[in-house]
Amino acid sequence: MHFFQHKAGVLHCEESSVEEIAREVGTPFYLYSYRTLVRHFQAFDSAFKDLPHLLCYSAKANSNVAVLRIFVNLGGGVDIVSGGELYRALHAKADPGKIVYSGVGKREDEIRYALQQGILLFNVESYQELHLINGIASSIGIKAPVSLRINPDIDPQTHPYIATGMKEAKFGIAMVRALAWYREAKALPHLTIRGVSCHLGSQLTETGPFVEAIKRVKELVLTLRQEGIAIDYVDLGGGLGITYHEEEPPHPQEYADAIIEEARDLPCTFIFEPGRVLVGNAGILVTQVLYTKEGEKNFVVVDAAMNDLVRPTLYGSYQKIVPIQEKKGDEMVADMVGPICESGDFLARDRVMPRFAPGDLVAVMSAGAYGFAMSSTYNSRPRVAEVLVKDDAFYLIRERETYADLIRGERIPSFLEG
Repeated sequence: MHFFQHKAGVLHCEESSVEEIAREVGTPFYLYSYRTLVRHFQAFDSAFKDLPHLLCYSAKANSNVAVLRIFVNLGGGVDIVSGGELYRALHAKADPGKIVYSGVGKREDEIRYALQQGILLFNVESYQELHLINGIASSIGIKAPVSLRINPDIDPQTHPYIATGMKEAKFGIAMVRALAWYREAKALPHLTIRGVSCHLGSQLTETGPFVEAIKRVKELVLTLRQEGIAIDYVDLGGGLGITYHEEEPPHPQEYADAIIEEARDLPCTFIFEPGRVLVGNAGILVTQVLYTKEGEKNFVVVDAAMNDLVRPTLYGSYQKIVPIQEKKGDEMVADMVGPICESGDFLARDRVMPRFAPGDLVAVMSAGAYGFAMSSTYNSRPRVAEVLVKDDAFYLIRERETYADLIRGERIPSFLEG
């Protein structure tokens, strides 16, 4: 559930009028509901109350430091995939002992930075990475905590770009090689084996793939125990989906019940990395209609574009379109498009929507995950503002970029001067 509802004909975020926020902040902008973020975290966390666990929020879904701080204040850890995300997590006052570092391409400087900060563990994805971490830990004079990410070759039934647990994906280690790699890790003097990791993908809407994954991981953990390799943590990743349109993903409690049924006899702490399920429906993108073009094909041109929200262009994904001021009467079938010079620049295609007029405000729903985090300055469009609402007050948590921000760091060589 989220806290975006029309009241007296105007969309509100909690007790705050989105229209009034738009007047103050300008458009486009991302808007997040504090109450929704808290509710989603607590629903997920409480679902696992009978299982030793740690929720490490997946920072890549929405990495604004204010959003990170909300989850940190609720006792959560952070799942990171870069040195920059580590920097953000620490800036948000995350406990390094609750940070897990995933990702296939960790650089040497990023590994060193994470070791120096004392993170909980690395989810290792390749043989070469395993040896690199050992070498860096040796140079520092410490032991690096590691977990090996296993690729269970399970079809998660999601978009192929966000499916990570199949053998065709770049992620993880094939299950058939896992035991040999754990033996290798055990022999390396500057590594401490802490866990087993597994992640299937994103926007999963069934519990079946998760259950199959935990069965395979459990079998590996029991085999490792026979080898004298103790496992403290089992990291099951994230991936639980949300409703964008007609999807019916399981409630976190249903998901938890399925996991607990398989996991209760493993004496480990379980790590979960929820991302989209916490932030997706807690945020919207607010945009303003610039023009309408009606003819053989109808278009509603708004001031937000694919550089602000790339999911529809990249994945063909559905984002619900809602007028800020309720509209009754005429509807039309149209594409909602942005100003970017690409035919792929759209937020909705062939969608039944109100007959918008220039100046109307529009909410693009379910935009809290992979919205701003995937935005860019393509076409030299400054990135938009981000706003957080709590009750009847709103807070600017990221300033809108300026034209000067676009060229910050760029230099003209001296031979081009004069």
